[in-house]
Amino acid sequence: MTDTDEKRSIIRMFHVHRNYGTKKALIDITLDIFKNDFVLLTGASGAGKTTLLKLLYLAEPVSEGQVLIDGMNISRIPRKRVAFLRRKFGIIFQDYKLIANRNVFDNVSLVLEAAGKKRRLIQKRVRGVLRLVGMEDRLTALPPSLSGGEQQRVAVARAIIGDPKIILADEPTGSLDDDSANIIMKLLNGVHIRGATVIIATHDKALIRKTGGRVLLLKQGRLQGSSIIEKHYDNSIF
Repeated sequence: MTDTDEKRSIIRMFHVHRNYGTKKALIDITLDIFKNDFVLLTGASGAGKTTLLKLLYLAEPVSEGQVLIDGMNISRIPRKRVAFLRRKFGIIFQDYKLIANRNVFDNVSLVLEAAGKKRRLIQKRVRGVLRLVGMEDRLTALPPSLSGGEQQRVAVARAIIGDPKIILADEPTGSLDDDSANIIMKLLNGVHIRGATVIIATHDKALIRKTGGRVLLLKQGRLQGSSIIEKHYDNSIF
């Protein structure tokens, strides 16, 4: 990867607002996220972290402003192209959002099935990704039988199975114990090392200091600051 590639913006936001009636959830957000960035989006509960992520993967519309994903203005793409754009993303939720009555293999394979991949490739790819996250021996288990940490590892596998360019993780360790949280963060760091852009929304300051990365601070819907934090390094942004 060249220096030029590394600094190419994969996400651009220009004066973005998101309103819910009279409530302003995001106010005048302008930022660039570069290809292969590792971004920690932080702020108190209600600061706008989840809303910002939802705008990126088109779960909600922008009220005002422009968002470009890999050069595409998401407000102008035709409806038939939305599914194509969403394939650029892998999404990880705090509450996992696994299908309770489908086993681990099926939860992960659905992504490739929706993309029309052949069964032989799906079998090979799913087993490989489950091996990567340490869940290959639980491929026939149903989500309710798994611990929270195990369910989140399955959610990570589902997010990365399609080799997305961008991983969005919304409080992925918020309901996990420290050991499980460390495993999830190591997995996300590994995805980043392999070339994906990773954006993690978290309010956990200790986790941010331990993980390190580019930190964006939201406060009451406004972008308040940006800094680079090295691992185990305290920074005045907090």
